[in-house]
Amino acid sequence: MRKFLPSGALWAHAGFMRLWAAQTVSAFGSRIAREGFVMTAILTIHATPPELGVLTALARGPGAIVGLIAGGIVDRSRRRHVMIFSDLVRVASILTIPLAAWLHLLTVMQLYICAALVGGASVLFEIADHAFLPSLIERDLLLDGNAKLGTTDAVAEIAGPAMAGTLFQLFTAPFAMLGTAITYFISALFLFTVPAGELPPEKPAHKPRWYRDVADGFNAIMAEPLVRPLLGMGIVFPLFGSFFGPLYLLYGLKVIGLSPALMGLNIACGGVGALFGANLSNALARRIGIGPTIWGCCFAYTAALMLVPLAHGPLWLGTTMLMIAQLGGDGFAVAFMIPATSLRQAALPPILLGRVAAFFHAVNGGMTVLGALVGGLLGGWIGIRETLAIAVAGMAIAPLFVFFSPLRTLWEIPTRS
Repeated sequence: MRKFLPSGALWAHAGFMRLWAAQTVSAFGSRIAREGFVMTAILTIHATPPELGVLTALARGPGAIVGLIAGGIVDRSRRRHVMIFSDLVRVASILTIPLAAWLHLLTVMQLYICAALVGGASVLFEIADHAFLPSLIERDLLLDGNAKLGTTDAVAEIAGPAMAGTLFQLFTAPFAMLGTAITYFISALFLFTVPAGELPPEKPAHKPRWYRDVADGFNAIMAEPLVRPLLGMGIVFPLFGSFFGPLYLLYGLKVIGLSPALMGLNIACGGVGALFGANLSNALARRIGIGPTIWGCCFAYTAALMLVPLAHGPLWLGTTMLMIAQLGGDGFAVAFMIPATSLRQAALPPILLGRVAAFFHAVNGGMTVLGALVGGLLGGWIGIRETLAIAVAGMAIAPLFVFFSPLRTLWEIPTRS
């Protein structure tokens, strides 16, 4: 059986605690931005479903472009510095939204541009963060470290959307996004204080080329049979899951009839579920193993999401069904993402983690763009509820990649010598 080290080891780790603080404030800002772009488009510019599809695609699409070029850059740079740069880019981009609204110059085109810039900087931050954590803490603490970071995300999911919904209702969405810029700036300040203990950047043997970096990341994934099925999931989940991006808020606000504040509380239920999932993940990994935790929670995740297109009836019933879907969906999603992320970090060579993370983000971004555009078009053509049902059915394919692979019975996360 795998030896799980006590979680208290990280409480005494100064570098991790500062990184955790940076991600905590950033997580709250990200929740406000995530809802803010869409709510600003819906409530201020009165965007249509296809326009919301474009907005969501542009918010996530940079993941494909950044993923193609950033992996090698991250592996050949100080990863902490890349994270600080990403935070500052997000601050500058988001500040233009309330400024334009104050000057009555805000347009959907500006939202498109800002969403793309923030999305690209966020992906760059995540790639660097994924590669930075294994250099900051011991490998045996990766599962616990990712669980703690997942707990922070869960708390932000609880309080962030509820706070965002209230702020949007009181101050309007463009001005509420000032809070996002502030949190990213505080995150950068915390990262400045993290001890610079990471390994020196890679010195390439040949002139860097983006296509070589992409090939390096892809080859590393395909060479590890425990990581290959995660790539299959990384294709299916964002493709169908991004149908929700342009439609979920519109579905809740216009079809079910929730107010902005109630919509925020509904999304916050996902945070409660995510908090439960972050704690459930470690417990399940100990009891049934890493592989069964990943595929079992994947199946449970898609089953919970089926309640979204099934939501109907009076406001209280539709709201209850959405809240249950948020609780179960986000809970089981976090429960499988934590061991999946830890597995990638532990099973692959540290020197390639940036390129591997970049490849996953490139795939995720490309599938998200495609899914968001298709979802937006389908929502306007066959209806929002029907499109969300198709999305859930498609997402049910994802856990099969793990179930029919060597990962299905994996008990512990391997440790490289």
